[in-house]
Amino acid sequence: MRVSAISSLFIPLSLLLPTTLAGLPSKIYGVNLGSWLVLESWMLPQEWLNMGGQINCDCSTCIGSEFALAQAHPKTVDATFAQHWSSWFNQDDVDGLVAAGINTVRIPLGYWIVEPLVNRQTEFYPRGGLAQLRRGLKQLQNAGIVAILDHHALPGVQTANQMFTGRCTSDVEFYTPYNYHRALIWTSVMTTLAHVDPAFANAVAIEAVNEPIMDAASTPNYGDFQKDFVRVVRATEFLLGVPTPGFGAIPAPADGNFTAMLPNVKPSALFTAEVRSVLEDTVPILLGLGILGLSRRKDQLTTNFMDINWQFDNPPNPSDAQIGPQGYDNHLYYSFGGVADANPDAYLTSICNLNRVQADAALGNSPLWFGEWGLPTQFNATDDFLFKWADAQKLAYSQGAGWIFWNFKIEISDLAGSLARQWSYEEGLRLGFLTKDPSQVHDENVCAPYIAT
Repeated sequence: MRVSAISSLFIPLSLLLPTTLAGLPSKIYGVNLGSWLVLESWMLPQEWLNMGGQINCDCSTCIGSEFALAQAHPKTVDATFAQHWSSWFNQDDVDGLVAAGINTVRIPLGYWIVEPLVNRQTEFYPRGGLAQLRRGLKQLQNAGIVAILDHHALPGVQTANQMFTGRCTSDVEFYTPYNYHRALIWTSVMTTLAHVDPAFANAVAIEAVNEPIMDAASTPNYGDFQKDFVRVVRATEFLLGVPTPGFGAIPAPADGNFTAMLPNVKPSALFTAEVRSVLEDTVPILLGLGILGLSRRKDQLTTNFMDINWQFDNPPNPSDAQIGPQGYDNHLYYSFGGVADANPDAYLTSICNLNRVQADAALGNSPLWFGEWGLPTQFNATDDFLFKWADAQKLAYSQGAGWIFWNFKIEISDLAGSLARQWSYEEGLRLGFLTKDPSQVHDENVCAPYIAT
């Protein structure tokens, strides 16, 4: 039975209607392409060792991140990563996603994929990722799969001591004017590529920041950044010839050269001083990439944020930033604690009564999708439980706009052990925990014993 057919047990019909976001499926069944263009060594320990990295150590003090590997091996890092990029995600993987019925991928990206943003005196990252992104997007496009471009690793690092930021460090500097500005330039470049570069035709959404610090008191001016993020996307689109309701006619010369066009644009709520500065700083990068011209499509990209409930301590509401189509992302991992007691009944009771879609909708954060989730647990899960755990999560997350599993695959090796059993979509399919049709579940009544009266 299809997931959407039974979700009315949980929430009102109004929240089950298809999303109206251009380009995104009415129900998202997706996977993350994690460790492709932002590498997290825990997912591929043997390959990381082969690349020259180190494992089983504090990633902030050893070669445990892209930054550290590039710093330790500056002469070989580009070739090393070129080999990784081409082998970790390729046509065989795309074919596997098609066979699995996947319609969406979320692609974690680092700011360093826009290479002029990197200060090569103090920041160390591999080069050449943009060509690989183009290659992968073309393959996905040919397969009919759409992509969310996820700014996963921000300039200055947005969260302490995490591999997913590209650099394991306690020195978190993203929440500063300088790095907000660099992130906004990245945003304008990606928006332009999505509209002008044919390889990006299936890139339909851009996510502003993956997993910012949860305590809003530690993310100063993040609400202002959210508003600037949306303004930059919409202002860039406006200058590329994409209709932006409420902001008048597109100025001449309409050729995508922001520097030439900006003097003809009056200051407004969209074209603030910061937005104009970002666009001016974007032009040299676009010229270097050979990307100028008007949009090849007339629909706006979907802007995307982690939902308001990701943070606590009086967080800004990302819905306040909305101009045009916008979606919201929530990540839920029971394995890290703090969600339910560490036993099967507690897990199923929690997930079967999950109300995050409703709670977010009440605050304007809708449509909501679950951009990261998996099968890992805090206890030794039996196969029987993992069948139930997969079904129950799919039912819960499909109450909203859909779900995106972390990760599409995990290394199979002696060093990785059984990691893939609960973290790999590919392995979950092989073991049968995940259904071959992502819209279906094994047991439509898996939650019946656990739903609160």
